[in-house]
Amino acid sequence: MAIKKKYEINPDTLVLEQVEHGLRYWLRRTGIYIFGGIVLGIVFLYLFLIFFPSPREKQLLREKELLASQMEALNRQVDQMQLVMTDLQQRDDNLYRVLFGAEPIPLSIRQGAQRKISYYEQLAQMTNNQLSADLSLKVDVLEKELYVQSKSYDEIIEMAKTREVRMENIPAIQPLMNKDLTRVASGYGVRIDPVYHVRKFHQGMDFTAPTGTEIYATGNARVSFVGWKQGYGNTVILDHGFGYKTLYAHLYKPLVRKGQKVRRYDIIALVGNTGKSTGPHLHYEVRLNDRPVDPRNYYFYDLSPEEYDQMIQLSNNFGQMLD
Repeated sequence: MAIKKKYEINPDTLVLEQVEHGLRYWLRRTGIYIFGGIVLGIVFLYLFLIFFPSPREKQLLREKELLASQMEALNRQVDQMQLVMTDLQQRDDNLYRVLFGAEPIPLSIRQGAQRKISYYEQLAQMTNNQLSADLSLKVDVLEKELYVQSKSYDEIIEMAKTREVRMENIPAIQPLMNKDLTRVASGYGVRIDPVYHVRKFHQGMDFTAPTGTEIYATGNARVSFVGWKQGYGNTVILDHGFGYKTLYAHLYKPLVRKGQKVRRYDIIALVGNTGKSTGPHLHYEVRLNDRPVDPRNYYFYDLSPEEYDQMIQLSNNFGQMLD
């Protein structure tokens, strides 16, 4: 390729003359081209790296996007759990503690003591994947704890709603007037059968009283049975709900009908001597989930601690079982 010749007008002669360039001119011109090529190379390399990342960079970008997605999801979970936690704290302070007359938990205790600086230094040294795994584990544990605590509070609320009804329904008084406790004949436990003279488990308590003595419902209930039962004679059974039932046996005359609702202290029957009975008395049972329990634990409305101790001693008598 021929080199282009360059001409300039000579100012003295005003004649167009060929310009001869020296070594400096060509070195400078070559340097400009080399520098320009380097700059253009750098620009093209930079653009190439931006638009065409390497396989390693592609992998890192995918990991970064995945980590960002995981962190965003975890942050949403944490936000939701924080809302639940705030609600639980408000209910705890404004409902349960007020209900039981307790002081609210101080904010400093709720927030807990601050972690040591070394803990945050340890976090700073962890990789993103380690941080994500650690956060995921803590979120899972917190989520389970919140669920259990929330269900527990829901149960407490339901118990609080039914507490008054429960206290009105469960057996809580003696089934006949017995303030002086002279009518306690035999208690719950192993006794000597008065007819067969063998040791037998006595599932209730016997109260001596003249025929025709009034018998009271020991709690609010619905009458579930009225009639004759083998060994018990004339019998009334009350269903108090919450798993509780009471049985009144050897009656002279029931005064209620099946399905009738009664309240504590309502007269439901009269003392008699029917069934396997050796004398006028009331056989009284308390059953929880269809299993007999000791009736002595269900007189807390009409016995003082001293009277309760006396009743325990009287009911432990082994020689006066009447049925």
